[in-house]
Amino acid sequence: MTILNVLKLRGVPQRLQHLKAFIQDFSSHAHFAEHQALEKIRNIGISAHIDSGKTTLTERILFYTGRISQMHEVKGKDNVGATMDSMELERQRGITIQSAATYTKWKDYNINIIDTPGHVDFTVEVERALRVLDGAILVLCAVGGVQSQTLTVNRQMKRYNVPCLAFINKLDRMGSNPSRVLMQMRTKLKHNAAFIQLPIGLENECKGIVDIVEQKAMYFEGDFGLKVREDEVPKDMLAEVKDRRQELIEHLSNVDDVFGELFLEEKGFQDSDIKAAIRRSCLKRAFTPVLVGTALKNKGVQPLLDAVLDYLPNPGEVENIGLIEKEGQETEKIFLNPARDGKDPFVGLAFKLEAGRFGQLTYLRCYQGVLKKGDTIFNMRSMKKIRLSRLVRLHSNQMEDVNEVYAGDIFALFGVDCASGDTFVTNPKLNLSMESIFVPEPVVSMAIQPVNSKDRDNFSKAVARFTKEDPTFHFHFDNDVKETIVSGMGELHLEIYAQRMEREYGCPVTLGKPKVAFRETLTRPCEFDYLHKKQSGGSGQYARVIGVVEPLPPHQNTNLEFVDQTVGTNVPKPFVPGVEKGFRLMAEKGLLSGSRLSGIIFRLKDGGHHIVDSSELAFNLAAQGAIRQCFENGSWQIIEPIMMVEVVIPDEFQGAVIGQLNKRKGIITGTDGIEGWFTIYAEVPLNNMFGYAGELRSSTQGKGEFTMEYSRYAPTQPEVQEQIINAYQIAEGLAPTADKEKKKKKN
Repeated sequence: MTILNVLKLRGVPQRLQHLKAFIQDFSSHAHFAEHQALEKIRNIGISAHIDSGKTTLTERILFYTGRISQMHEVKGKDNVGATMDSMELERQRGITIQSAATYTKWKDYNINIIDTPGHVDFTVEVERALRVLDGAILVLCAVGGVQSQTLTVNRQMKRYNVPCLAFINKLDRMGSNPSRVLMQMRTKLKHNAAFIQLPIGLENECKGIVDIVEQKAMYFEGDFGLKVREDEVPKDMLAEVKDRRQELIEHLSNVDDVFGELFLEEKGFQDSDIKAAIRRSCLKRAFTPVLVGTALKNKGVQPLLDAVLDYLPNPGEVENIGLIEKEGQETEKIFLNPARDGKDPFVGLAFKLEAGRFGQLTYLRCYQGVLKKGDTIFNMRSMKKIRLSRLVRLHSNQMEDVNEVYAGDIFALFGVDCASGDTFVTNPKLNLSMESIFVPEPVVSMAIQPVNSKDRDNFSKAVARFTKEDPTFHFHFDNDVKETIVSGMGELHLEIYAQRMEREYGCPVTLGKPKVAFRETLTRPCEFDYLHKKQSGGSGQYARVIGVVEPLPPHQNTNLEFVDQTVGTNVPKPFVPGVEKGFRLMAEKGLLSGSRLSGIIFRLKDGGHHIVDSSELAFNLAAQGAIRQCFENGSWQIIEPIMMVEVVIPDEFQGAVIGQLNKRKGIITGTDGIEGWFTIYAEVPLNNMFGYAGELRSSTQGKGEFTMEYSRYAPTQPEVQEQIINAYQIAEGLAPTADKEKKKKKN
């Protein structure tokens, strides 16, 4: 008896349709990796600026390829959300936070797709996706054009040498202008780009698209544009199509030698010649074909899928290099063999970690060989041996078990202890590793703490998981200010993790501006002579210390030193450690702001002791008294950390950014310029750098980036010192109250 008949007998007919759909879906997708030729595989990413329509486009691709049965919107009213936005926070905010992987089939081609976030705060998600992909679709908004994150994504594609197609989306929006976007691609992104499609009408009049190569019109009819009807080019567009086709031919002849010769010989072109030239030049990143459409209105997605098959590389057309390190010799580079015959040993790269329902999920790309369930692999960084019990392929947050994966496949493993960027092999004798993933340094730091102290265990688990998953999320405890500090790529980045701690771990947290580790130091030497004497029956306490506390040179202003310069037995040597302990104890909290003392040296020159009443404790207390004496008589100042800041911006924002840094009491130490980009080097107090990330993004249309690192400690401005002292006195209850101030004035 079949499963379906059993279900009928048990009275659950409503599940029949779901089960039928599942069986059909499974039979069409299961194990197709084994039968797929290398030429019929595409690994692509979808990248763009925020709100350009990446996730909507991915949803349409999955629908047209039969991977999902119905489409949902990113900010849909049905509360389901797009397939690739599987996290609850993503569906609520309508943004992509984590890159998501899936695979589908189009015209007998296997396409692995990674949908990436658009916000600069989640830029590492794009980095690691592009590191393992062979090609990409760069989505541009027909209204917004080339925006800030488009520039970042473009730089990332260049870094990993990823060929791309451009897709100008949102033709249905008011003010859409694909020609302006193409000009921006040429001027801002420096792409050798040309249209291979043109829209038939814009905004509300967008009816379809014209294929310039094959000179035909395409209309998308039926439910959700499933039926593509081909027709002749509209008569009013014939002249434009002819001009754009000539422009395309000229752009191609400049970068492709074979096509250039045909062009010079004026023999005329077949459509196949143009397509072959587009493919060759696109693979070399010498030309970017530009397609058009509107994903939301279901127009232009099927021709885009055809272009992915026609113009983007298969895994065999991309050079993937392994590095072999030999003792005493230069690192040797070898080209990995992408053939799917399994003759070469397996080589894979872990590019993303995620905590799944069944433990850590590790995303890998197979670059060489075959990996089967039950095989043993080695982590080349830690040399740990791992036996594989389960191999899965991913469809957003759903998994499908497979028995084996081949070169060119993207898959995942469970329960593998590793880091992002680790290389896995089946033969450790190869001593082979792959180039790791570029990880940008975090730019924003905040203080973080759980709202309830009983949640500390969950807080620790959340932090351990998130720092492992995301290499741009850093966490440390600052002993100077006694605060837990988290660092990330932006305020949104840290805010998302704070919300995830509450949702996923039941641990609400508060984020705040972190305290700056100020220090207190002397401006000139201060002598001391302090006698500690206490008698209360029995043996008392007696100790005298004489010496000087001096400031250290500026380059040593974070040090704290103690020197014993006593001669003779006035201060017995066994008691000297007590003096040092007393000095270091008092150095923990200064008088001006409660900050630690630094940049001073305590010179013990002389003293006195009593044969019975002296002890190490007595000399410890005497040293504390000596520092109190110096607090009263010495001249103290507050010093603060100065950061070395490097800002990279487009030329046109140079004046505005220099003005901002001057306003933040920054000192410009140097400038540099190259190809329309301007770099400013400055030294700015850390206390003035809070909120700078947001200010820089808003004043440079999101195009500016900055990095900062600690440089040195330097004295604060007098007005800043006064503010810090007043704030400390009020916090400690040392400041005079308003009533006392009034009485003083009356008297």
